[in-house]
Amino acid sequence: MTVGEMIVEALLAQGIDRLFCVPGESYLGLLDALHDRTAMDTVVCRHESGAGFMALADARLTGRPGVAAVSRGPGACNAAIALHTAQQDGVPFLLIIGQVAAADLRRDAFQEIDYGKMFGSVAKWVAELTDPSRAAETLRRALQVATTGTPGPVVLSVPEDVLNAACANPVPGPQAPVVAAPPADALARLRGWLAAAERPVLLAGSGIAAPGEREALLGFIEAWELPALVTFRRQDLLPNRHRLYAGDMGLSNPASQMEALGQADLVLALGARLSDINSQGYSFPVPGQRLVHVHADPDAIGPIFPASLALACPAGAFLDAVGLPDRPPPGARRGWVERLGAERAKIVAPRLPEVSDGLAFEAVAAAIGAALPKDAILTLDAGSFAAPCYRIVPFAPPQRLLAPISGAMGFGVPAAVAAALREPGRTVVCCVGDGGFLMTGSELAVALERRLPIKLFLAENGVYGSIRIHQEREFPGRTTGTGFSNPDFLAMGAAYGATVTHIQTAEELKKIPAIIAAPGPQFVVVKTSFDAVKPAPKG
Repeated sequence: MTVGEMIVEALLAQGIDRLFCVPGESYLGLLDALHDRTAMDTVVCRHESGAGFMALADARLTGRPGVAAVSRGPGACNAAIALHTAQQDGVPFLLIIGQVAAADLRRDAFQEIDYGKMFGSVAKWVAELTDPSRAAETLRRALQVATTGTPGPVVLSVPEDVLNAACANPVPGPQAPVVAAPPADALARLRGWLAAAERPVLLAGSGIAAPGEREALLGFIEAWELPALVTFRRQDLLPNRHRLYAGDMGLSNPASQMEALGQADLVLALGARLSDINSQGYSFPVPGQRLVHVHADPDAIGPIFPASLALACPAGAFLDAVGLPDRPPPGARRGWVERLGAERAKIVAPRLPEVSDGLAFEAVAAAIGAALPKDAILTLDAGSFAAPCYRIVPFAPPQRLLAPISGAMGFGVPAAVAAALREPGRTVVCCVGDGGFLMTGSELAVALERRLPIKLFLAENGVYGSIRIHQEREFPGRTTGTGFSNPDFLAMGAAYGATVTHIQTAEELKKIPAIIAAPGPQFVVVKTSFDAVKPAPKG
């Protein structure tokens, strides 16, 4: 067995059955090892960023590490955006890089990069495998690091000649997940706090991911009568129309909502990292609030917000251990739930200004949200068009939302391709702006090759909308670098084998349910308004 064959067999042993790649001469040994292994689906992508984004989306759906393979130098540089997104999103990701020959390492060889220096501040671990006898050990550790604590990216650099070297080690078997249970005395204290609190709130985050945990979360908040928020772009954790759903932590939550949350007498952060957005600029929880922080990674607890109770255990283990309440909640709890629900209602209220430069994408988002099947997967790119989707699409498990927590443009189309590959029986809908589509839209070639019936909605306004919003706010009327011209998107959609629709009027929005229900790939170009989201000048 070669090292390349060892890598493939070890991935399969871990239940990893798909690898995304852009081929390169520096890892021919791995490509050869993939040749006869039909159990491993090798997905050939058109750009390394697309391959990486596909791997992340696949990981979000399976709970297993997403794997991408790229060539040295330029290939690794192109994949860097996926590493950053995996770190920001907390997604297990293994990036395999073909490296220069072992004898040429650190000699400034053609396309050589020291990946420990390049990715050391982004990846959880960077390994360079130069000893074939340590291949199994190195790969086992790479997968372990990627999946424990806060999941994240790991880089494995393998010189091209090492991939072809003989490897006598046995293939490493599956690694049992690391699980810690909360202690009984801490649970007893928490149960008392939960029962007595008049204004509690739960903040659910990405640590809730395994099969069954969304259902367990819903049962938990219902049993304890807990209003619940979700962290940034995790709207698919709870039914958004549930009376206990209090909304999400977004880029700019209303002051009235944050004022209300500041009056909570118990904040339970469950599987959530209290990053800048999730804490609204490190302002929530407010000083003096009782914080219970539950997270699998102890390093995620306490650096900025001291916890009254800190439990370093997986969210699922916590939900299993807490149990049911012994008595009904305080009577004041009902008014608290209603107050947070009223704040949520303000956020989802329609915002459809009169505009003449196209359709407000909010109307498109509302039509899509109403037409999504109960098990649909919605992938979103970064951009101003996506903001109403987070506000008004009424997500409910088992529906899934795949969106980049990092704010990386170019995520939407690759994520849709990966989702359609992983879940061929579910409807996959992608919303993307014209800027993001021109970054990675070529990954639709994979959808064409694999006959994937993706429903794609492209918002076209010729503007980098999110940046233009900031520009108009800070420098009104002085726009530079945020406008651009587009190719014929309708022709592009047809070239990728999709049925093409152009939506330019409100009346044409009525076509959306039929488009989503159609059996084949659909490519919808929507003439979108920028005026609908243009901010008022400062002052």
